Amino acid sequence: MATTMPGTMRAVRTYGPRDYRVEEVPVPEPGPGELLIEVGAVGICASDMKCFLGGELFWGKDGKRGYVEPPAIAGHEYAGRIVAMGEGAAERHGVAMGDRVVAEQIVPCGECRFCLNDQYWMCRRHWIFGFKEVLPGGMARFNLFPEKALVHKVPDGLSDGEAAYIEPMACAWHAVERGNIQEGDTVVVCGVGNIGLCMVQIAKLFKPGKVVALDAKGYRLDLARQFGADETINVTEEDAVARVMAMTDDYGCDVYIEASGNPAAVGQGLAMIRKLGTFVEFSVFNEPATVNWTVIGDTKELNIHGSHLGPYCYPKVIEALHTGTVDVKPLVADAFSLDDFDAAMEASLSGDVMKNLIVPV
Repeated sequence: MATTMPGTMRAVRTYGPRDYRVEEVPVPEPGPGELLIEVGAVGICASDMKCFLGGELFWGKDGKRGYVEPPAIAGHEYAGRIVAMGEGAAERHGVAMGDRVVAEQIVPCGECRFCLNDQYWMCRRHWIFGFKEVLPGGMARFNLFPEKALVHKVPDGLSDGEAAYIEPMACAWHAVERGNIQEGDTVVVCGVGNIGLCMVQIAKLFKPGKVVALDAKGYRLDLARQFGADETINVTEEDAVARVMAMTDDYGCDVYIEASGNPAAVGQGLAMIRKLGTFVEFSVFNEPATVNWTVIGDTKELNIHGSHLGPYCYPKVIEALHTGTVDVKPLVADAFSLDDFDAAMEASLSGDVMKNLIVPV
């Protein structure tokens, strides 16, 4: 069922922190149940940057294994068009040649306790695209979706940049749902980078009384207001806790979603959230966050929820992007070729732009 394909392709492969190389690699051939896609565009996200810089969680330390096992083709925010299929793939995934598709970032085993309980995003033996050689990422012209991949169709009306946003938007949607926002709530989103700005938009769909955006960069707060934030606070210029307490009659916010990646934001959230409030921890930290757990229990009896990946959120996100209920077009910055990966990463690390794309043509 495959069309004529080239034998090799260019790809960005990681060998270690700051050691990313553009190399010629074989084009994978789809086996039974597998899909080969031609990648449209790949987003560079915060985890890509932390991995590039050598974050402990990603590469491990003192003999502990991290996420990355080089050499691996990088990239996990992408979608593409089906150009070849293995036997039975069309029936398994409900797709046809030429369909535009995205796969969830996790490929679960389907057999462990979590998978059998429909909690596949916590699978004990899962793979994530872009961190190990066994499951290459999207920074290459072609990418293989394995048989157990969770595949969703993407409307042709979305741009390649918008399609690349499906994965981070799904993560944001899951985090907001974990907040259990009630109509009239005061919701604080701490850290309005790419995913935080998605969270602001999604939170507004739950009809809160007020959405408050916190960040240290003015241009991000400007975008947060554009996306519907009712209040914005630059944490480098004013006391965020005092401001939130003042706007809530000294009760505190109802829901606090931490998406900054700064350990100090955890203590800040515990200080500004009301008793019986809900704290959602989304970020991946490069260092531990130390807090007084008495606040969580005896003082405020808080609901503490973690948030991991975007389970069951891809269809909602695709529909919302397609209908314009949420918008990511203002977040897409520049598009770079594979050969310009170093420049793309440097621009992303500057913190002066939102989402840079790699277009692997």
